[in-house]
Amino acid sequence: MEIVRMQACHVPQIAALERLCFSEPWSEKSLLEETENPAAYFIAAVEAGDVLGYAGMHTVLGESYVDNIAVLPAHRGKGIGRALTAALIGRAQADGGAFITLEVRASNRTAVSLYTSLGFEQAGVRRNFYTAPREDALIFTLRFAAQP
Repeated sequence: MEIVRMQACHVPQIAALERLCFSEPWSEKSLLEETENPAAYFIAAVEAGDVLGYAGMHTVLGESYVDNIAVLPAHRGKGIGRALTAALIGRAQADGGAFITLEVRASNRTAVSLYTSLGFEQAGVRRNFYTAPREDALIFTLRFAAQP
């Protein structure tokens, strides 16, 4: 498996993954637009031409916001989510960012465990952030040491 920058050829598989994993999935058109967005960094975990997972974030003025991280159900528990998240963290740090932040469903204990193991700390709660089903989002943030 390798982590690569998302390209147009990955978009159909990523859109299918979005539909599988999220109640409000991104469209192919929206995902394709991110391949041209200078503020976006979207990556895919690819093996033998198949997308096993993907992640994306936007960075503005040193602040990185994770949009989505998703892994095919059959490939969960294999470290793909960790590799994708670590790649986002590495990119945010390399770009001289101050922090990276994300929201996660309060019930998603697996993701919460992953994020805390990577150094993220809970920074707050967004009440009723998610729909279908309605649920709170936990806000997690990883702050980086100040650059000299």
